Amino acid sequence: MGISINGIDIPDAAIQQEVPHHQQAGNPLKQAVHEVVLRTVLLHEADRLEIAAGDEDARIEALFAQEVHVPEADEATCATFYRNQPQRFTNGEMVEARHILFQVTPNVPLELLRETGEAVLAELQIHPERFAELAREYSNCASGTLGGNLGQLMRGQTVPEFESLVFRLPEGELADRLLETRFGLHIVQVLRRMEGQVLPFEAVKAQIADNLSRQSWQRAVHQYMQILVGRADIQGVTLEGAETPLVQ
Repeated sequence: MGISINGIDIPDAAIQQEVPHHQQAGNPLKQAVHEVVLRTVLLHEADRLEIAAGDEDARIEALFAQEVHVPEADEATCATFYRNQPQRFTNGEMVEARHILFQVTPNVPLELLRETGEAVLAELQIHPERFAELAREYSNCASGTLGGNLGQLMRGQTVPEFESLVFRLPEGELADRLLETRFGLHIVQVLRRMEGQVLPFEAVKAQIADNLSRQSWQRAVHQYMQILVGRADIQGVTLEGAETPLVQ
């Protein structure tokens, strides 16, 4: 592929060997190239700093341990995070919801799907009692046979955009617009809410500190890798950023 790092060629075989590890990526070959290039940049830096450890992974970990430093999250920072995001520390919160899914398919233009969804939503705003009937008629979800009922949902059970909507809708309320997710367009209604209890700060303080420290470390690693990439002589490929599963 004609890629070199600091004057050293990257063999095509190294790229091909990496590709199978990225089959879930949108572009497996591109992700494999980035992974190999970033790993090579890190190993060159480990060589420069004379970091010796077992295998390549151990050398990269040792490089990060030596060069990347982040402060521990203090109690005040953890308390602020706790106050600002109580939903993350609420135990037992559930909603009972139902939806009508208009699934996006290659054979149905999105605009036509949207027109149909908006027409059904307009009908429900006038005649909400028809929800189960229209779910059975229009929904592309298996829940359509149950009138669109999804049962009781807890946080983490649905995609983030769906979760965000159902956990903020008041009980009994029909969302006033279509919700778009990776599955298609949804008409959503919350039937019942079961409020949970917020766990005390002392019970989650260590979890918050660990989470904040991990986020800080990931940001610091990303910045460090951007510096290394900017300093390296990389030929044959342009990296769009230094993010990669290598450092997650």
